[in-house]
Amino acid sequence: MLPPVNDDPRDLAHWEAAEEGAELIRDGEHPLAVSELLGQIEADPTNPYAYYFLGTAFFETGELLKALKAYLQALEIKPDYLGALNGAGWSLHSLGRYREALRLGRQILLKAKEDPDALHLLGLCHYAMGEGAAATGYLNRFLQTRPEIEVAMEVDGLLKVLRGETQQLDESQDD
Repeated sequence: MLPPVNDDPRDLAHWEAAEEGAELIRDGEHPLAVSELLGQIEADPTNPYAYYFLGTAFFETGELLKALKAYLQALEIKPDYLGALNGAGWSLHSLGRYREALRLGRQILLKAKEDPDALHLLGLCHYAMGEGAAATGYLNRFLQTRPEIEVAMEVDGLLKVLRGETQQLDESQDD
């Protein structure tokens, strides 16, 4: 992950304090990351990055409500933090709270018009809600951001389903 793009020494110090937790997440050490980040939050409860990475650790372990809470804490401290907005949006999506996730996705696009995570989020929420035209628009825009090949192939498959070129597999057929 890249550090924040500003010269605020406090913001940079917060980033540096949360880096160990971020590295533990990257290494798949989620319980250790949670412990590290909770320690950072106890030491400085105004660190938005510690809350963000805590949310990421919880998201990775499927603790979606805890993830959402941590992302929202980061946003209370730093309301324009796009990473936390995206994390909260994906948590809401995973919880099936699509309308709320859509609101966050749109909020992100107001700040960053072609944010790939927000475009993907919005496309998948509209898809899940059966809103094919909106899903198609966002997913096509997402593909224009040149995502990783695995994600691009998944999205291409969804677009084929939306165009009627193929049928979506039932989860029971997935085995």
